[in-house]
Formats: sequence, C-alpha cells, structure tokens
Amino acid sequence: MTAVLASVDAAVDSSHLTVAASTDAPLSVQAADYGAHLVEGATAVDVRSQRKRQIDGVLTGALAVDPTDVLARLTPGDPESLRGATPDARWLLVSDDGHEAEWLAWHLQARGVTGAVFVVGGFRALRRAGVAGRFSDQELAAISAH
Repeated sequence: MTAVLASVDAAVDSSHLTVAASTDAPLSVQAADYGAHLVEGATAVDVRSQRKRQIDGVLTGALAVDPTDVLARLTPGDPESLRGATPDARWLLVSDDGHEAEWLAWHLQARGVTGAVFVVGGFRALRRAGVAGRFSDQELAAISAH
C-alpha cells in the first residue's frame, strides 16, 4: 500500500489544479448508511486492487478504479476524467479497510470534488454489515443465464 500511496502522492504533486477545499462537506459515511447513499444517487467506487477484488469478492455495482488513477478519473476537467465526473457528482469510495479511500476522498475534496466521501472501515465493514462480498451460486447462475 505504501507504493500505491507514494505513486498517488506523485500524481498529486504533479497536478496543476486549483485547490478549493470546503469545510462544509462531510468526508465519511458509515457502512450501515452505504445503501441509502446509493439510493440517493451516489456512485460507489471500489479502489481496491484487482487482486483484492479477486480474493475478497467484488463490490456489486461499483466502478473499479485503480487507486493511482482515482484523482484523475474523478476530478472534473482533468484530461483523464470519467464522463460522470461532474461538479455535482457524488462518489462513495471504498478501499479494503477505509484508510486509502479516506486519503483519496480528502484529496478529491481538496480539489473541489465535495461529493467524494469514503466508507468508514471500507470493504471489511461493508462485508460485516452484509452489504458486500462474493456472489452466491444463485447470483452467478442468474448472471450467466443472461
């Protein structure tokens, strides 16, 4: 994880974007509130590595974005930003334990992306809450039937 954070630090240092942090924007949500935020229009972003997703399971419905690409992909106006990266977009960042997502949410908010928040406890907390994890055999059968 240190290598990932170092490369993300390098991406931040090379950025020429204006910093416009807001003290009014929340930075985190609890795992128990995850579903409510999705219903209200937030987009889940899984910032775990591909290896962690393979081992621990997918976060159903989430965008999977490499942590080194998150800042560029979710910042409006960046040449590498996603089409959905608009000033009013709401991002719900999920890392393995919440720490990396917290760091990324903080940096996104510093760039003016006030709709970026992280899930406290990350994927582990979502799994404990029964929200995330591997697909069941029944779900896999339904997916493969289509």
